[in-house]
Amino acid sequence: MTDIRKQLLAAFDAEHREHLGVIRSALDQAGRGEIDLTDVFRRAHSLKGAARAVDLPSVEEVAHQLESLFSQVLEGQQSLDEPTIATVRRNLDLIEDLVAGVLKPSAPPVEAKPAPAMATAPRDPEPSPAKTDAILPADAGGSAYLRVAAEQMEELSTSMHQLLTVLQANESLDDDLRQVELEVRGLRRSWDQLQEQMNASGAATQQELYSTSRKAASFAPRLRDFDQGLKGLFRRISALTRERRHSSWSVEQAARQLRENIDRVSLVSAETVFGGFGPMVREIAREAGRDAHVRSTGLDIQVDRQVLQALKDPVMHLLRNAVSHGVELPEERIANGKPERAEVILELTSRGGRLVVSIRDDGRGPDLARIEQVAIERGLLQPRPPGHPPPMMDQLLALVFTPGFSTAGEIDRLSGRGIGLSVVAEAVRRLQGSVLLRPRYPHGTEVLLNVPFTAARQPLLLLEAEGRMFGLPAHAVERLLRLRTEALESVEGRPAARIEFGGQDVVVSVIALAALTGSPHAPLPTENGHVKAVLIRHGSRTCAFAVNGFHDVRTMLVSDGQAIGLNDLVSGTVLLDDEMPALVLSPDRLIEHWIRNESGLASGGLGLTGWAQEEERQARTILVVDDSITTRTLEKSILEAQGYEVVLSVDGIDALHVLRSGEAMIDLVIADVEMPRMDGFGLLQVIKNDPRLSALPVILMTSRADPEDVRRGLDLGASAYITKQKFDQRELLATIGQVL
Repeated sequence: MTDIRKQLLAAFDAEHREHLGVIRSALDQAGRGEIDLTDVFRRAHSLKGAARAVDLPSVEEVAHQLESLFSQVLEGQQSLDEPTIATVRRNLDLIEDLVAGVLKPSAPPVEAKPAPAMATAPRDPEPSPAKTDAILPADAGGSAYLRVAAEQMEELSTSMHQLLTVLQANESLDDDLRQVELEVRGLRRSWDQLQEQMNASGAATQQELYSTSRKAASFAPRLRDFDQGLKGLFRRISALTRERRHSSWSVEQAARQLRENIDRVSLVSAETVFGGFGPMVREIAREAGRDAHVRSTGLDIQVDRQVLQALKDPVMHLLRNAVSHGVELPEERIANGKPERAEVILELTSRGGRLVVSIRDDGRGPDLARIEQVAIERGLLQPRPPGHPPPMMDQLLALVFTPGFSTAGEIDRLSGRGIGLSVVAEAVRRLQGSVLLRPRYPHGTEVLLNVPFTAARQPLLLLEAEGRMFGLPAHAVERLLRLRTEALESVEGRPAARIEFGGQDVVVSVIALAALTGSPHAPLPTENGHVKAVLIRHGSRTCAFAVNGFHDVRTMLVSDGQAIGLNDLVSGTVLLDDEMPALVLSPDRLIEHWIRNESGLASGGLGLTGWAQEEERQARTILVVDDSITTRTLEKSILEAQGYEVVLSVDGIDALHVLRSGEAMIDLVIADVEMPRMDGFGLLQVIKNDPRLSALPVILMTSRADPEDVRRGLDLGASAYITKQKFDQRELLATIGQVL
């Protein structure tokens, strides 16, 4: 294959994915009458022309059939009903499979059979291999490109992380310099006292003064010289301390910037790993006699390649589970009043600077009775006496991640080999992440994987328990507590605290962390009548773990580590400044350990904050305010791809009308600064001065990067200030996640 052919296919690969994704998204909106048929028709036409340009006649023919169909719909000759939409989806699947066959030379050729009534997609038993090398156009803006092995970039990134660790350790040098400065200050004070004593000698007799005057006259110049030298030394040490601090700060900032640049090079699109999952799962479902529409969103997110590779098998396992355990047969769905075609969704989003992978379906939902039955058979639960209430839902759902737990009645291609979801939980926890299974309302199941974007460095809360240092992933920490001992309550003989959480009072168990980490009989550590505790949440359950002290929140290099007796609670290790190791604890394992060992308290609902109902799952609404249609369109597409609802305004006056009219419940405002009629600063000031709107978070995103503008925006109450010169989609989404 010639280079130009490779370049054309690489360009077509990206273009056809974009067109298929937009058309599928439009079809999803067709039921609500919000489909833009003109745009859909244009994309089918463009897809046909692109296929002709790269000489793919089979793809061109299918695209032509779609173009003709959409033309008939536009002209009113054809209705876009459910059978027509199903036909379009099959043709889109066929195009995807045809292109995959071309890009995978080893795959057998696929014969295109496009037909409005029936279009069969070929079998694609394995996902497309991840793209490891990008093929770039010859003319790419005059830039030069260097191909680097992924392993080399990973080694370079690790070296950079180690350098930052060394720089943090060198902070002790600053302490030494400050100590020298303090000692010199003390010496200076001693000298001042000596001078005062010498001046006090004026009380001596005249004769004594005369006899010593000659010695004093000769000693005076030396004292003055010493005094001047001491002052000069003090000035030099003070200047050296200031320069050392500035130098250390500059080196650390430069190193951080270098690390971020290296990390960006190491990131790849999630499409490279998860892009082929849709066709494969659709084919598996068809073989099992199930009709399922598999929809993927957010695959353009950039993630560390190691993280994506570690999630590849778990995500595929969950998608298969969604089909095998969730999707009913068509006749069963019709009998239950559901659409004949099931929906399985793979969604990637950025929340709070972390990657959240959601796999959900609209099928049966978790079979709690079956889970309890299997748990009793495996000895994980005791049989319930007649009339006794069942365990809490989160207790039962947590059991599915136990090694070997499976509710599959038989082994087949869908249900796998009965190894259950423990492999998913273990893979996610090795990434310092968490996994959660919960029902969807009114029907279906959702599994949430919450992992960092990069595999190496993690923000950790460093804390101390019984003289040992531990690290706790910062994303799981709800808040730090200082509880009065007399305010603690007792629930079945166990200490508990009443805490305001999400507008409701929740009674949470208070557990000595040391009791779980090597000192089983450790009491609650108290200091001056108070207990320090860290509040952790996993799913709908919260617990407070009492510690001796909090030390720091720091981004650190986390390594795999094993600890005797703590394997189920420890997810890794870090090295502290004194080269001593500290164990990194798994937050969800801590709570699951409590639920397992205090099943009576857990069944009573202790620490339960309420399951996420459907209204809590609704998308947040963001108001984008910008006078540039290009910027508005760009931000809208980015935000909607992450599941946000987006409302657009052209300037501050228009935005205030939207906010005050109540037409939409706005959760966040993203505003430009330079706009006609009312700029972003004016809009921000009005929002913060209006009692009805003052609590609304506002992010300013503008090309004005002057420090005075940044300071002005933050002083007016902006939650964040992002400059467009260094606009990064991940930075915007991470900032939104932190604000919301």
